[in-house]
Amino acid sequence: MNRRDFLTRGALVGAAGASAATLAAPAIASGIIEWRMVHSWPKGLPGVGVGAERLARRIEKMSGGRMRINVFAAGELVPALRCMDAVMDGTAEMGHDASFYHVGKHPALAIFFAVPFGMVADEQAAWLLHGGGQALWDELSDRFGIISLPAGQTAAQTFGWFRNPIESPEDFRGLRIRMPGLGGEMVQKLGASAVLLAGGEIFSALQSGAIDAGEFIGPVNDLPMGFHQVARYAYGPGVQEPGGAVQLMLNKGRFQELPDDLQEIIRAACHAGHEDMKVEYDLHSGKTMEVLRLEHGVQFRRLSRETLEALGAAAGEVVRESYDSGDALTRRIWDSYLASRENTKRWLRFNEQAFLNARVLDFAFPAAF
Repeated sequence: MNRRDFLTRGALVGAAGASAATLAAPAIASGIIEWRMVHSWPKGLPGVGVGAERLARRIEKMSGGRMRINVFAAGELVPALRCMDAVMDGTAEMGHDASFYHVGKHPALAIFFAVPFGMVADEQAAWLLHGGGQALWDELSDRFGIISLPAGQTAAQTFGWFRNPIESPEDFRGLRIRMPGLGGEMVQKLGASAVLLAGGEIFSALQSGAIDAGEFIGPVNDLPMGFHQVARYAYGPGVQEPGGAVQLMLNKGRFQELPDDLQEIIRAACHAGHEDMKVEYDLHSGKTMEVLRLEHGVQFRRLSRETLEALGAAAGEVVRESYDSGDALTRRIWDSYLASRENTKRWLRFNEQAFLNARVLDFAFPAAF
């Protein structure tokens, strides 16, 4: 599917969905609880966009139809980057996006999506579920009258799409890069300008020259978004976002009005959605990478060791500055995050990382039969 077909189909489906939601009769009298979910993704976008729709349907099915979730894609009810405001003010009861879009409200929100050179997806899930991370996220979210739950996972992302090769740290100087959150602060240390754009705005910004490079997630999304049409070099590894925990935000007051079983259904649906999205990206990213490479001439390149070391040092500075300038809660979040990173890194380095290194050694093994 090309970009024009993808966006045209999304616009038609979005218009139909918004119309249906407008015409739907009130469901309260029939005992159905009807909520709205806004998300920051283009309508029908594989992975995150489909994941938001799938989460809504999962909640409906698990509740036996007692809850009905009307889903609004980016721009249908609120702008793509205003989901948190919508959940806070009650425009929507739910919002599906990335927490680092809202660092203007509190810088520590970025930590719960991704930390450059931080934790990969499984490490991040371990911290949130078993290492105290969720309790700290609850404490931060409570300041804004919301509850945030991990409800999807992008896994390790592409570092970005560039018009020109990146061969050394000096090549970042003067570049305008779409890179939100702490990753954006990292590349700024190397002389780049970090730009925050919604996913649906990246293509036009690359095409017009408003930005020189941009990252979103990875091949599964990059192909339908059409980035290969305006940039030829795709770099990895995605050190800026080694794992991205997509969140479901809930208006806390409305959530607490629900019966206990429906509250637990939403939590369980988010947990399922987190794993479901991650493994779907894992399955399809390699296939789509080959389509981009073989059919569209994209050059997938690795960042040089010199560049990675410079980015790593810059990431360390960003973390240190965030810790030193943060409030007491920010420092407690970092203390917990970094301790968990050290614990999980120790075992992964000994075992899984060593296995992945072993798997690429020179020995015969069938690719397929």
